[in-house]
Amino acid sequence: MTLPLSHPPLGGLPPVPPRETRVTHVVFPGLTNHHGTLFGGEALSLMDSAAFIAATRHCRKKVVTRHLDAMEFRHPIPQGSLVELVARVVRTGRTSMTVQVDVFREDMYSETRELACAGTFALVALDEDGQPAPVPPLDTQA
Repeated sequence: MTLPLSHPPLGGLPPVPPRETRVTHVVFPGLTNHHGTLFGGEALSLMDSAAFIAATRHCRKKVVTRHLDAMEFRHPIPQGSLVELVARVVRTGRTSMTVQVDVFREDMYSETRELACAGTFALVALDEDGQPAPVPPLDTQA
């Protein structure tokens, strides 16, 4: 099967700008508690994954989560909702990056959308030996 000519070949696509990562999921029954809402731990797992992707895109190195700070659960996320995670590198240090992750809940069949939870993650870049490695500074012009 070939792609239509209106799509450039995969090798010809422009690089992904590292400023922001967006990931969307559906909240299925296996992810919910007895109230029918997303488990807090599941939300944290999704957020950590989005933070990991954003940090990796920023530095293009192995990264690990070092710290989670300022986690706030504002609204429950019911089963059947769509969740969009928006992760942004907001600060860099010598070897670390701070990533803000916002989770928006959407009703699958309407325009309803709200900020359900938010958190700040600190991730550290690692070199081939597993030691902290320098990361590029944050480009504030992007």
